Amino acid sequence: MADMALTVLSAGLLTTIQDLGRPGHAHLGVPRSGALDRGAHRLANLLVGNPPGAATLETTLLGCTLRAEISVTAAVTGAACPVRIDGRPAAWGAPVHLPAGSTFEIAPAAHGVRSYVAFAGGIAVPEVLGSRSTDLLSGLGPDPLQAGDVLPLAPPTGPPADADVIPHAAPPGHLVLPLALGPRDDWFDPTSIAALARTDYHVAPASNRVGLRLDGPALKRSRDGELPSEGMVLGAVQVPPDGKPVVFLADHPTTGGYPVVGVVPATALDAAAQARPGTLVRFVPRMGGGWT
Repeated sequence: MADMALTVLSAGLLTTIQDLGRPGHAHLGVPRSGALDRGAHRLANLLVGNPPGAATLETTLLGCTLRAEISVTAAVTGAACPVRIDGRPAAWGAPVHLPAGSTFEIAPAAHGVRSYVAFAGGIAVPEVLGSRSTDLLSGLGPDPLQAGDVLPLAPPTGPPADADVIPHAAPPGHLVLPLALGPRDDWFDPTSIAALARTDYHVAPASNRVGLRLDGPALKRSRDGELPSEGMVLGAVQVPPDGKPVVFLADHPTTGGYPVVGVVPATALDAAAQARPGTLVRFVPRMGGGWT
């Protein structure tokens, strides 16, 4: 139905449509994409009665404002932020009712980076390769939101979650990332590798959905030259010529020629999605089968 929709009044800094991504297409050069904070995305869907894979909005720092053209249930999770309906405070992290014609404001994040906004039924833009996700690297999926966009909604599929409390991790004050070393840790000076667990990095302002860029001491190479391009995976920690690590996130390239010193497991990347510029980052490398 044409009236089952939302109208974008303000798109904020960067608001995209995300689901759980389009895995399985790396051989075509297509990244996985999808929500960076998958736990927050799943929780938002749970709160409004959607399946985990329903499409939500992923805001960045400044939130967004929408008008509900129909009566619909919504929920906001991820980065903590004020939520308002027609200017009145509403609950964050819980289902709320939006009357038809109401204005729904997701204000700038007080903590964290990305908020997730789910609506009962899910956002029903067309799928591309089985996903509704916006992929900023390849350009697949819907464009980032702009004021005036109209977003269709699918019919609700289930009742909102009936729970008094649903646990949800807070955005990190500092970020601790487990790191499985390899496959190219031998391209770096052993002293730099040994010092990795004691090195303080900070999230750089240039971080985005492609990767978490880090400022701090450069990792020193033990050999010259470059690698032929090889496959890249989610969580790969690639080291460009300046020696400063980049942790690949959902929109990462599928191949690359800079050496990968290690891989951060996907379970640790939700917290990385919420780490603001300046956040302290420590790696916990795994050596010899244990964590050090």
